Amino acid sequence: MIKSRQMSESIRLGMLLAASGGFMDAYSYIVRNHVFANAQTGNILLFGVNLSEGNFRMSLHYILPVIAFALGIALAEIIHTKKDIALHWRQGSVLIEALILIAVAFFPLRLNLLANSLTSFACGIQVESFRKIRGNGIATTMCIGNMRSGTQHFYNYFHEKNKESLKKAFLYYGIIVCFVIGAVIGNLFIKLLHEKAILCCSAMLIFAFILMFIDYEREEL
Repeated sequence: MIKSRQMSESIRLGMLLAASGGFMDAYSYIVRNHVFANAQTGNILLFGVNLSEGNFRMSLHYILPVIAFALGIALAEIIHTKKDIALHWRQGSVLIEALILIAVAFFPLRLNLLANSLTSFACGIQVESFRKIRGNGIATTMCIGNMRSGTQHFYNYFHEKNKESLKKAFLYYGIIVCFVIGAVIGNLFIKLLHEKAILCCSAMLIFAFILMFIDYEREEL
């Protein structure tokens, strides 16, 4: 019997996508006026703070990326339901994400609001399209849920001596480490390329797109 695991749930792809998630957050925060691409909780908080101070213009800079993020999730679901596309729907999602970020690279700083909204839109596509690694619910664009699950599995290992829990704990925390590495890489490229740095993140996503053609998760049982 042949068992084929989804390439979209492989550890290698998850690591690459987590690094791209960290890259996007570093880019939007450092280059595009301190707005988060992925951390919508932070954007919602800053929206509320600016709203309470009557800074309505600045509040738009935080709430529009949140709306764009939600629209990105919706687009990923639309792509998912399409039956007549040549590519696997997750491949289509990551390709669209990469193309959006290429466009963002050429937006001048005076268009930060649009650039941040499109980056968050791309992140919404990613968070909805890639929700599992090896069957475990893992986010590649944020860390808090991964931290909760990883810590829970660490506790289960020390409490029950379950080696499978230890493996899962390292998986969750490993994805967090990849997110941090993506932020570090992003900061380095930002210093060199400024607003064009997001092209490097787009290249990572194009590599992820190519990687998904390779079914090296296939196992013979």
